[in-house]
Amino acid sequence: MQAIVEACAARQIDGQVVFVGSDNPEAQGLDRARGHGIATFVVDYKAIFEQAKGQPLDELIPPDFDLDNVLAMQFLMPAVSDREKMARYFGVRAVAEAALLKEMAAHPFDLLVLAGFMRVLTPYFIDRVNTDPSLPRIMNIHPALLPSFPGTDGYGDTYRYGCKVGGCTVHFVDYGEDTGAIIGQKAFEIEPEDTLEAVREKGLKLEWELYPTCIQLFARKRLRVSAKAHRADNGTVTSRKVVEIVT
Repeated sequence: MQAIVEACAARQIDGQVVFVGSDNPEAQGLDRARGHGIATFVVDYKAIFEQAKGQPLDELIPPDFDLDNVLAMQFLMPAVSDREKMARYFGVRAVAEAALLKEMAAHPFDLLVLAGFMRVLTPYFIDRVNTDPSLPRIMNIHPALLPSFPGTDGYGDTYRYGCKVGGCTVHFVDYGEDTGAIIGQKAFEIEPEDTLEAVREKGLKLEWELYPTCIQLFARKRLRVSAKAHRADNGTVTSRKVVEIVT
């Protein structure tokens, strides 16, 4: 977050940070943002989840929440036969996400940038930010060279696997876990003497360079998402969304 704020101030990004939100009231980024005169807010997921325990779901969920639509779109987790369990899982998250959307509505924005926000976003939230299917508006940075090592500990997974190269990836957010179209990547060599901490330090240095670069590409309208198809030798055709950088 700090690197992005500084890049905007230095005009390396043609834009400005209009708000910083967090699910953690103690997040240091909130104080840093206030120091730059940036509006802040907190949506305390833990408090919302705790408050929801034992309450009827119908009394909690937003009126525009459609469980069937969410289940049809998501691939964060496999569908299970227990519909009530799935309804509570996604419904309670929709409560928190509705609170996020309400706070964000006070600050019109073009791009939502995730920086250390470790909560999974559901289709309920994503579809209310990505109102134009051809123009994703949620960007994330991941501490690994995707599609390898999705999840919460990319550098740790890379290190423990014994990889000789690590890196970071900036991607648009879709309905999966770190599965969205890749915008940019940077890599570094992992030396035999490197510790996990050394790997993380190398990665963070590249993150601070890569993220502002990708945000600037968005600001300059140089990112285009298109579908690319690949036909295997057995005739099977697979299609995937990719990001093209245009001049």
